[in-house]
Amino acid sequence: MAVNQENISRILIVLSHPIRREILLNLNERGECSFTDLMNALNVDTGKLSFHIRNLAAFLEQTPTGKYRLNKVGEKAIALVNDLKAWASEAEVARKASTLTLASFKKRAIAFLIDFSMMLTITILITLPNVFSRLTGAGPFQLDINIVIVSTLVLLFGYSTLLEGFEGQSLGKRIVGLVVVRIDGKKLSYDYAAVRNFGKAFLLPFDLLIGLRIKDERFIRYFDKFAGTTVVDLRL
Repeated sequence: MAVNQENISRILIVLSHPIRREILLNLNERGECSFTDLMNALNVDTGKLSFHIRNLAAFLEQTPTGKYRLNKVGEKAIALVNDLKAWASEAEVARKASTLTLASFKKRAIAFLIDFSMMLTITILITLPNVFSRLTGAGPFQLDINIVIVSTLVLLFGYSTLLEGFEGQSLGKRIVGLVVVRIDGKKLSYDYAAVRNFGKAFLLPFDLLIGLRIKDERFIRYFDKFAGTTVVDLRL
């Protein structure tokens, strides 16, 4: 079936105004709202709200009590608005990535050492014998270095993947002013973060060696190239 391009244009024009999008989002969140509820939530006057509600007539319906709620078309419009917000975020990431400077090896190393030191400290605290056992002489003080190293690397992998997948920054990167981005401009997700951090946590010498042989400034580490990610400096 042929798509009516004029109808698509009308929908986009209606949704182009932020107040109309806020009306839809409020109704989606609250289910039903009176005219007064919407006026107070949006902090607009009666005439302005009436104008925008008339423009949203195809997306709304009224309950027997006179309140407004989304109809089926309005529910689909919410899905479109949410998609547009996600696309806008991805476009912003791409714009920033194209104008920011790639992070230097020195700054990336400093961020790594900060993160590694934090994970090492946490691991030592976890693996130390409990205080009561030491005080009562229940056994000699022992700290297995192999357990400490493996535990630290596992923690580093999980911690880095979680924080970078969420907002592109571990605490070390936030302190130094770095952020991980995808080179295709899309929003970084947990799976991409997991791939790049696997190499950093468990295969760092190999990761760096192959990364240097690539001779691409975007990819200091091989697993960055494999994941399609790079690190940029927010403070330059």
